[in-house]
Amino acid sequence: MARKRTLTAATFRRGINLWPPFLFAGIKVLAVDDDFRTAKVRLRLGRLNRNWVGTHFGGSIFAMTDPFWMLLVMQNLGSDYYVWDSAAEIDFVSPGRGDIVADFVLTDDRLAEIRELTADGGKALVWFDTEVLAADGSVVARVRKQVYVRPKPERTARAEPVGTAV
Repeated sequence: MARKRTLTAATFRRGINLWPPFLFAGIKVLAVDDDFRTAKVRLRLGRLNRNWVGTHFGGSIFAMTDPFWMLLVMQNLGSDYYVWDSAAEIDFVSPGRGDIVADFVLTDDRLAEIRELTADGGKALVWFDTEVLAADGSVVARVRKQVYVRPKPERTARAEPVGTAV
């Protein structure tokens, strides 16, 4: 059984909002649910994240989405699993000229899928999709993140049934 979380959503949200890469890029975590199933992130357009043509710098758009799928999966699976970011893709769809937001929702079905894929002790490489939206609801970017998940060896050993000696 996984150990209980020691990180609360409120503590995480306050801490990450003070983290220099988010703070100076204008990225703010608006909400993280207590169960770490959803998160909402906003990026304000400002002098420090504006590119040459006056729109959001692409690196800031990517940064606003970077840690969240890994964090949500990690917090929900608990300490019996290794969870890492493995790969990422971003498609810039339209210029971001004002505040933009990204929502992350981790469903029971996705968690069940991950547990099933790793039930034999092997790894799973799971893709998650996120749309970054402008205030009018138009898509600014589509981000895909691949998360690596593998049960820790001690979890697999505990899960195996105890046999009788012959």
